[in-house]
Order: sequence, then C-alpha cells, then structure tokens
Amino acid sequence: MLVTAPPAHADYIPKTPPLTTPWTSQVSLTNPLPEYPRPQLTRPDWQSLNGQWQFAGAANLNSPPIGQNLAETVLVPYPIESALSGIKRHENNMWYRRTFTVPSGWNGRRVQLNFGAVTYRASVWVNGISIGSHSGGYDAFTFDITGALRAGANEIVVGVYAPVDAAGYPLGKQRLNPSGIFYTASSGIWQTVWLEPTNAARITRLDTTPNLAGGTLDLVPQVSGTAQGVRAEVLSNGAVVASATGTPGQLLRVPIPSPHLWTPDDPFLYDLRVSLTGTGGGDVVGGYFGMRSIGKAMVGGVLRPVLNGKFVYQLGTLDQGYWPDGIYTAPTDEALRFDLEKQKSLGFNMVRKHIKVEPARWFYWADRLGLMVWQDMPSMRTGVTPSTADRAVFESELRRVVDQLKGITSIVLWVPFNEGWGEYDPARIADLVKSWDPTRLVTNNSGSNCCGFDGGNGDTIDDHIYVGPGSPTPPTATRVAVLGEYGGLGLRVSGHEWSPGNGFGYEMLPTSAALTQRYVDITGRLRDLIFTRGLSASVYTEPTDVENEVNGFYTYDRRIEKMDFAQVRTVNNSVKAAAQGTYVPMNQLVSLRVTTSGHTNRSLSLSGGLGVTSVVDAASSEALKRDSSFWTRPGLADPACVSFESRSAPGQYLRHSGYRMRRDAGDGSAQFKADATYCVRAGLGGGGSSFESYNFPGRYLRHINSEVYIANNSGANPWDNPGSFAADATWAVTGAWWRSAVDLPTGQARSLQVVTPGYTDRYLRHSDSLGYTEVVTAASDATLKADATFIVRPGLAEPSCYSFESRNFAGHYLRHANFRVRKDARDGTALFDADATFCAQPGRYGSGDVTLASYNIGDHNIRHYAAEVWIAGNGGPSPYDTPVSYDADVTWHLAAPWAP
Repeated sequence: MLVTAPPAHADYIPKTPPLTTPWTSQVSLTNPLPEYPRPQLTRPDWQSLNGQWQFAGAANLNSPPIGQNLAETVLVPYPIESALSGIKRHENNMWYRRTFTVPSGWNGRRVQLNFGAVTYRASVWVNGISIGSHSGGYDAFTFDITGALRAGANEIVVGVYAPVDAAGYPLGKQRLNPSGIFYTASSGIWQTVWLEPTNAARITRLDTTPNLAGGTLDLVPQVSGTAQGVRAEVLSNGAVVASATGTPGQLLRVPIPSPHLWTPDDPFLYDLRVSLTGTGGGDVVGGYFGMRSIGKAMVGGVLRPVLNGKFVYQLGTLDQGYWPDGIYTAPTDEALRFDLEKQKSLGFNMVRKHIKVEPARWFYWADRLGLMVWQDMPSMRTGVTPSTADRAVFESELRRVVDQLKGITSIVLWVPFNEGWGEYDPARIADLVKSWDPTRLVTNNSGSNCCGFDGGNGDTIDDHIYVGPGSPTPPTATRVAVLGEYGGLGLRVSGHEWSPGNGFGYEMLPTSAALTQRYVDITGRLRDLIFTRGLSASVYTEPTDVENEVNGFYTYDRRIEKMDFAQVRTVNNSVKAAAQGTYVPMNQLVSLRVTTSGHTNRSLSLSGGLGVTSVVDAASSEALKRDSSFWTRPGLADPACVSFESRSAPGQYLRHSGYRMRRDAGDGSAQFKADATYCVRAGLGGGGSSFESYNFPGRYLRHINSEVYIANNSGANPWDNPGSFAADATWAVTGAWWRSAVDLPTGQARSLQVVTPGYTDRYLRHSDSLGYTEVVTAASDATLKADATFIVRPGLAEPSCYSFESRNFAGHYLRHANFRVRKDARDGTALFDADATFCAQPGRYGSGDVTLASYNIGDHNIRHYAAEVWIAGNGGPSPYDTPVSYDADVTWHLAAPWAP
C-alpha cells in the first residue's frame, strides 16, 4: 500500500480534546487508520488517502478551489468537530483538498475512489473534473475516476454540506448545540478514503445469506460491468472446502458440507474467495461469512428469538459509538476492537448499535468476536414531523444501509425507529425492511411503550424502562418480548468527565461499590422475567460514558472501570444461564412451571404430599400457592446440585420414592439426601431447566398425566413414555407463587420496631397521614400508641404478601406515594392496593426479623431515614436511598402492639 503526502502549505495543528483515550497519542499523523477498511470485499492492491488534507470552511459550495491551496490542515478521516481532526469546530460547508499519485503498476486498470462515509452531502472533483455527488452520512460510495486521471500528481477536491439538525436528514444523536442525551456533531469525512485498481468488470458487493435448511451459502455477487461467469470458493483454515460457479448478479448456491455454525460462544467464520471468469473476468475479491440462522419459534410455550433454531437470550448494551477525541471515529482500529472485546468479556453476547452505522471494520470485529448486533437506522430530528422529501431521503438511505450490511453475520435485528424520533408510518417501514431482508428480525419501533407508536407488526415488542427492568410487555403469538433499553445507572469520576460536575444518569450512585451492587440487583431481576414475562432480550444503557451521560461501565475516555467487573460478569452469565436452564438461584423461593405447550398454566405442587402438576394462577388458594412454592437449597447429597424444600412444610423436601415424586421430612440418611438431590441441566426441551436425579443418572423430573416422577424416555414404565418427554422434563424456574418468605400473623395487631442500633426505642407511626419513627414507651399517650399500631392483613393486591391497616383509622392502610410511606384511606383502585402491599422477607440485619419489600417497585423496601419512612433502594438517587446502614434501616421487629 502506498501513501502520498499532501503538498506542504500549513502545518497540521493537533487540538486538545476534553478527554484523551489510551489511543489518542497513537494516531498516526501521516497514515491514520491504515487497515484495509472493507473486510467483506478485499483486494490486494489499494492506496489509502487518509492523512493530512488541506481544509477550509466556506459560505457555499458553488466554486470548488481547483488548484488553490487552502488555509488549514485537517487529519482525515476524523470529523471536523473532533480534536483529532485538527479543526475542532463545525462548518455547514467545507472544502477538502489533496494531491495523490497513481502507482505505475496500476496502468491499464480502472481506478476507483472509495469513501467509507461522509456527513452529509459530498461532491467530488478530480483534476477539476466533476466526478459526482453522494448524499447520506452512513453508507459507503465509490466513483470511477479513471477518465479524470493524468500522469504524475493528481488533485482531489471534496466539497461537503453538513447542516446537522438544521435540516431533516438522518443524523442520529448529532446536534449543533449538544446537551443531555444528544451529542457533538460529526461533520465531513469520517471514514477511510482510498483508491483501488480494478478490472472493467468488477465485483461491487457480496450478498451472503447462510441457508442452514438447505446446507448452502446463498450468494449473490453484485457486479459492475459485464463478465461471463463467476466462481465462489469457501475456505476453512486456508483450504477450499466448497465451491460453485454461476452467473454474475444471480443467486449462487454453494454447498457447505457439515457446516460449522456461528454462535457467540463459537464465532466461527469461513473465508470466501469470489472470481469473475470467462470473457470480462479476472476480478478476484476476498470476504468471509458465518453459517447461522435467525428466526422465531415457540420454546417452552413462549415465542422466542432463535439462533440456529435454539433460544439464546440476547444480553446486550446500548452502544452509541462515540469517542472524546474522534467523536464519531475511533482513534485506532485497536480502540474500535477494545469496546467490543470488553463488552464480550463482561458476559454480553449482543450489542445494540444505537442510531449510528459504524465502519465496516467494527462489524468485522463483532463477527470475529461473537457479538450479535441489533442495527439501528440513524434517526431524523426529534420533535419535527418529517416532510415528504425527508421521508424519501430516509427510506433511500435506509435501503442502502440494509443492502450494504446484508452480508454481516452478526446482525440479527433491524431497528428503523427509536422512541418515535422522526417516526412516520412505522408499520409500513417495518414491513418494508422485512421485504428487503426477510432473513432477520425487525423491530417496529424500539421503545414504543414510552415514546412512540406501535403498529402491532414487526417481530418484537420492545419496551424501554428506566431504571427498570420493571415488567416488560409479554410476547404475543407473533412478536417476541425484548427490553430495548434499561439501566442508565450513573457515577461521576472526577478527572474523567467530559463536562466536570454536570454528568447525569437515570439514577446516580455515590460509589463504585454502590453502582456495582445496584447493577447486580437490577440485572439479576432479568432471570425471573425470562419466564414470568417471557422476556427474550435486554439492552443495558450503556458500555461507556458519553459526553454528558455518566452511565457507562467505563468512563468516556475508556481509562476507568467504574464497576467491579467480576461481579458484572457473574450476574450477566447467570442471566444467560437462567435462559439456558443451567442456573438456579440458591436459598430463594421459586416455583417450577410446566413448559410443555398447552400446559404452561400448570406448576409442580405437593398437594396431599405427592408431586403433581396443578393449574395455578393469581386467584388460586393460599394452600395451593404455598404447595407450589419451594426453597432452593444446596443439594443435600451434593451442594453443587439442588434440593427443594417445601414452603408450606419447612424441613420437608421434594424427593423420589419408587420413581414417584413426594414430599417427606428429611431423616438425615444418605438415601434420603440422594433421593432429594437433583442436578441442574439445560432444558431437554429448551427454554427452561431439567433436573437430573442425583442417584439415578439419566432420569429427570418429569410430569405425565398430571403426576410427577423421575423418568427417562425408555418406555419401560408408563411414566417413561417417550412421547413429549423432552418438553415434559423441562421446567421454568420462576418467582414463587407464594411471594412472602416470612409468615406474619394476619388479623393480629402488631407494632413495627426499629432494629438499627441506637434507635431501637423507636416505632413506625403515622402522623398527619405521613409515616415517621418515634420513641414510644409505656408512658406515651394513647394517641401515639394507637398511631404506632397496625393490624396485619393479607396483601390487598397479592394475598401472599401483607398490608398494614391502621389501628385507629379503620380502612386506612400504610402505602407509598412518590416513595414516601403514608397512611391513606383505601380508595378501591388497583394502584392503591399495589402501593399498600408489601412482601415479607427475612430481615437483612440480624435474624428473626422482617424486611418489607414493595410489591410494585422492585428492590425497594420500607426504610426509616432521618425519622421519616420511605420505600427505598440501596444506593438510588435520593438521600433516603443511601446505602449507609441500609440493611438495618429496612429491618423491622414485629413487636407486641402498643394499642391491642
């Protein structure tokens, strides 16, 4: 590869970015981003035009500066607003100019001038001859400049128009006046520019579609010019393993024997060599592809996205793709890889590329590292109805982006709209994208629950819940349930902020430890949502801080790890394992729900002491809910496995006897321990867990005819019937039907005593309808004693939880409103009943006491703080969420009533 320096006229003057990354100083000032920029269509001969170009802002683009030196120097391909560009300001109109020499070895061949991307409209002149123009900031384009070339030095001039949000073009999060969740503009040339010699007939794109059902690679080689034939060769480890011949521009099916499938855990890629043959032949290009399929299927009675026919929970991040030194453009290829590599190392298997289209090498690293990609289309302006002309521009660029990225293995989902930004006709657009690429899933509008119209079509129901994860919308018969955004937990790190002291997150945390714990808390809740809400994917905001947002795992400069990454990795892996059925949380209340299609309303219960499956729902009896709830305990015979202790009969366990499942009290014998121990396996039928008998390997917990056995599929016994065995032996481990882990005395009066050391003489009381803690003694007046006394009732919203009725105001209950705990009259609404319901859990401080968890706001408990009473999280944004003494403050002693 040859690099030609521009004529000397004015020195490049580097600017200082607000933050530097570890790669800022590694940027070459003569040959930045030297890697071949297009891994899917490679040729051996090429010449980079990255480097120092002359530059000038302009009032308009009417008169190209042919043969004229420009006053400034810009480092291509960094956008002009970036420090790396050397300009560090915005221009609506700008000129770029440089000279180059075509290598003599290219004589007799066509010369292509390639641009990875230019924002927004580019017009090009070579040696004073107008070559052409291109509009669109996110797709690559090429001009054949052969006819304009001359011997020796050649001049190229590029004029760029970049109005950013002053016009209605697709622009993503770029803004002329950035603030909040919108960022600095990235104008001008922002991806590699290069020259390439080709034959008159040349391959312009490789549209590759893995066809697992047919055992082939379906290839359409797009060609410019006329060639007689085409030959495709598939290589593995340098050896040709398959080949086929056909006609340029037509579908070519290449048989792939015993294909090695691409997955995030095993991102195997085949190499591809495609040649034009016969008359007009000679062009040869390289590429690659992965064999994989994407679709939807019913798994365990729930519609799921499937990769290669299997449900893989898609755990991702909201990757904005911004850099403090290069804005839209990563300083080096190593930096580009770093972001993806680190996300993969944290346990993520997916990344949502948020309203930006990255350079081709970013997708190469996603393919190579094994990260599934949700690809957003950059949105138009927010709060502005797009004109007819804007819509035509949007659809044209959207089509070009889809076509350009069709051959990317890692892309599994297209997202044309986000939160209604610049949205119009979302149902039609989703169908349009699906017609262009039926091999991938399409989201109608990401975040339609909060901010945009949902036309009822597409392949996903995509909710955004901050902080979340909340209760995402369940799947339907045609759409899978995904959480397109959640999280946004923030932490400022002094010395590593774009705007010191002004960074924000959706919930701010005071320390790295608190941030880590909060992430573990909210992400751990995804495990239950996989089964209780049919959730199939989630996207956390976000991998790094971005300008004013401080909600990343890393600071914006990629220098500081803001969380304990080992804990992040552990909880992330547990979510994926829960979806695969290989994770069961220990010492928690769970229920085992049937996954066999047509019976998913049934759960394992121990009615009458024998294992059966029963229809259980919110209206079921207290006894049935308790009998269908179990404590998970480390296996009695092997702590690496699991035993199930009955919630309704403590000390009794789910065990087998004569192959039949039953509930018996542990007798301490080795036989009982073995009979009551099960090893967790990935669900035999997918979409859940299977439980293999510890002492009868090959036999699994299985329901048949409403009875539960340990069984295999041998047919030796009626319960070993092979019919639907895999599904019958697969269970969804979900939140328990009986939600309280501690029993409280319903119908009886009690007082709630503080257990925090130094404050144990205080009790929860109401005063002027607000909750406080106050010292109560035998000498206190009758009103105070009555105010500090409550009658324990079954939960108004959920009878397995509890509500607390005021002793001296009948029909008034403790409830929360705007997080403050207060006493109000029951008004008959579902919201009041939910606000007044609390699930009893073992006290977090000491033993023998109780923590009262909010029924409808996850990870929040009744807490006293500065004599006031709130529902609070551990490390949230408000003072009452402080983690200091949190465990003690949310623990209460259920004391004898002050007013019986």
